Amino acid sequence: MYAVFRSGGKQYRAAKGDVLRLERIEADEGAMVNFDEVLLVGEGGDVTLGNPLVSGGSVSGKVLKQGKTRKVNVVKFRRRQNYLRQGTHRQFFTEVEITDISAAGAKPAAAKPKEQPAAEKTPAKKTAAKKTASDKSGGGEAASKKKVSKKTAAKKTAAKKDD
Repeated sequence: MYAVFRSGGKQYRAAKGDVLRLERIEADEGAMVNFDEVLLVGEGGDVTLGNPLVSGGSVSGKVLKQGKTRKVNVVKFRRRQNYLRQGTHRQFFTEVEITDISAAGAKPAAAKPKEQPAAEKTPAKKTAAKKTASDKSGGGEAASKKKVSKKTAAKKTAAKKDD
């Protein structure tokens, strides 16, 4: 079973036992956290979509670690303007192990009715449109029965010179 949930303005796909690195959450290491903003729950082909959230859905996890990512250099530079700003940034994160996914009260997404393939639909519409256009032109059957003759170009062979 897997779920898609929202935390820190981002969406994450998780299954039981996964270890995720999320935006910083205010929790101590070893504490249990619960994510209630579940957008989707699925198991194989059975997928439950929320509108926008799955009612009663939740994802539970255990905080493994609080930390910072590696240092990233930030440079702002405009050529010929005597403008250079340099700095660094380290993003905070929380490492969480997913322990449980529940989708209480979730209903599976409704199956869409199968439609005809697009290739079968278009010729019928095009022929109907052509018939109505020729009927309106006033030519009737004579206009639609005109033959189009193809002109074939005769091939010219180059004459060989004998020396």
